[in-house]
Amino acid sequence: MAARPDLVCVGAFAGAHGVRGALKLRSFTEEPEAIAHYGPLYDESGERRFEIRLEGRSGKLLLARVAGIADRNAAEALKGLRLHVPREVLPPPEADEFYVVDLIGLAAELPDGGAFGTVIAVHDFGAGELLEIRTEAGRSEMIPFTAAAVPAVDRAAGRIVIDPPPGLVGGPVEKGIEKGAEDAAEEENEDEEGDET
Repeated sequence: MAARPDLVCVGAFAGAHGVRGALKLRSFTEEPEAIAHYGPLYDESGERRFEIRLEGRSGKLLLARVAGIADRNAAEALKGLRLHVPREVLPPPEADEFYVVDLIGLAAELPDGGAFGTVIAVHDFGAGELLEIRTEAGRSEMIPFTAAAVPAVDRAAGRIVIDPPPGLVGGPVEKGIEKGAEDAAEEENEDEEGDET
């Protein structure tokens, strides 16, 4: 199923809690409990609908009951599923604010103004948001969405400025490929030299 562009991701199921179908829920809203105030939640296609009721917290995660989920197996099957709401139920952002989903499609530039790529996705695996950027060279790079790594977001101009830490972008992969190519070339030269004797 294709993702619906009118849906905004507000959280994700993080796994089962106990044996009676309760779920751990990671909320991406500014006030975590607000996730329960927007009405039903949906998967990214909008096909599956979830009615949730919050029951407390477990560390940084919320605990929730979901209509129709009555045992641990059913709850565990939802682990990792991202939860969305229609954009129109969310309050409009202030002039200097934005929803993270609004970053998708923006150009990514380096501090010197050089083109780097385009934001194609935003991920949150629990340790903070990551921007997935398709580079001008066609690679995918993950950039932490922090003030240091992304010092400027200019939605009106359709761009962000990225300043990733040294070695984060392209370094190890490109060096590994170059090193592998150099090793292969050396082996080929050694084989050719061996054939001449």
